[in-house]
Amino acid sequence: MAQFATAHPNPAYPTLSATIALLKPITWFAPMWAFGCGVVASGVPLQERWVAIVLGILLAGPLVCGASQAANDWYDRFVDAINEPHRVVPSGRMPGRWAFYIAAMASVISLWIGYLLGPWVLGATVVGLVLAWIYSAPPLRLKRNGWLGAAAVGLCYEGLPWFTAAAAAIGGYPGHKTLIIALLYSIGAHGIMTLNDFKAVEGDRRMGLASLPVTLGTDRACRVACFFMAAAQFAVVALLIVWGAPVHAAIVAALIVVQLGLMRRLLADPEGRAAWYNATGTTLYVLGMLAAAFALRGVQGGL
Repeated sequence: MAQFATAHPNPAYPTLSATIALLKPITWFAPMWAFGCGVVASGVPLQERWVAIVLGILLAGPLVCGASQAANDWYDRFVDAINEPHRVVPSGRMPGRWAFYIAAMASVISLWIGYLLGPWVLGATVVGLVLAWIYSAPPLRLKRNGWLGAAAVGLCYEGLPWFTAAAAAIGGYPGHKTLIIALLYSIGAHGIMTLNDFKAVEGDRRMGLASLPVTLGTDRACRVACFFMAAAQFAVVALLIVWGAPVHAAIVAALIVVQLGLMRRLLADPEGRAAWYNATGTTLYVLGMLAAAFALRGVQGGL
């Protein structure tokens, strides 16, 4: 491992604060929110499966998402030395190979909990962990391709936690409608992940990472991101209408209309407003997820 210039002495073991910084609790919100949507969509009373639901929340947030963050920081340590040298690995606060060890330990614990929650949850956990590792780790390192990398993260952050939650709550396969809505919100999250790449354009370009802002330019990448977010949600609205949930469809549609107004402002200055949109438009996006989840409670019959 290359040595990074740092003002921090290199300890033998990671401190609690460095470990928390490595696992990035703020990033757990997206998968935990999606997990909550999956629980809502299942329609199962919380008291009937509360142990499984609590274990599932830990699985979606601190464990699988935490493992992905630790692995990403380990394999991104050279890029972060350019983009964000204050992070725990390039700054020296996370010593040696401990970022890798923590990612591996979180992955093993995730598989164990997935096993306890049943075959559908275990299967989703395996898929999530595989995507998390190949996103960051060579030789595949999906993040080198902006299309594949954003798709992998979108699925891990939205679709898989939603499906996992519904499967854990029900104790089996949650149904085609839950699967379809979860996949659509994963597709929309492709755009959110593309906007997230705007903060690291210079470092990605220098390290040869072909994120969409690097390969398409920030203007075109922003338009692509907006298309993914809007198209996925319009598809959700259409399905909710077909499935007999017009009120919930109207709520999601109203949230889209507001997002379209915010997107117009975003497109006027993609680099300057990408973070702003992720704090505003993305909030409306996830509120739409919750509205769709409540709709699914009453329409879980056949296709």
